[in-house]
Amino acid sequence: MIPFRSQPPAPRLREGYRLLAEGAPSPESLNRLLVASGDQPRPAERWQRVLECSLWHLAVAAPDGQLVGFVRATSDLALNANLWDLCADPADPGQSEILAVLVHGALGRLRRELAGCSISLSAPPEALTALERYGFAVDPGGIRAMGLILKA
Repeated sequence: MIPFRSQPPAPRLREGYRLLAEGAPSPESLNRLLVASGDQPRPAERWQRVLECSLWHLAVAAPDGQLVGFVRATSDLALNANLWDLCADPADPGQSEILAVLVHGALGRLRRELAGCSISLSAPPEALTALERYGFAVDPGGIRAMGLILKA
C-alpha cells in the first residue's frame, strides 16, 4: 500500500465561526454569498434542484449566523467526484481560513466516502493556496477545464 504523503494540520475557524454539514442554506443566503464572491445569483428553484442533486454540502456560518462559506459535492459514485460553488465571503477577515476549512472538510469526507474517485473542482483564485496546500495541482499537464453556462 502506498502511504499518503503527509498532510498539513487541520485548519481551524476563528472563534464563533461554525462548520455546518446539516440543513441547506437558504437560496437568499447562497445568492448573497455568490454575489459577494463575484458570481451570478441563481433562481431559488435552481438552488433547490442543485442541492437535491448534490451528495452533500458544507457551509460556514459567522458568529452572527450569516453564511460566509460554502462548497457542495456531486459524484457518479464510481470514478469521479466534483466540488462546486467553493466560495468564501471576500469581506470576511477570515476568508483564507474559511476556504482552507472547506477544502480540508470536503477532501476528508470524499476520502472517507468515495476513496477511489478522482476529484475535480472549479475554484476562485482566492482558493488556490488552500487547494495547493492539500495536494491539488493547477492545470496538471496543461489540462484545462471548460464549463458551460446553461440559460434557464
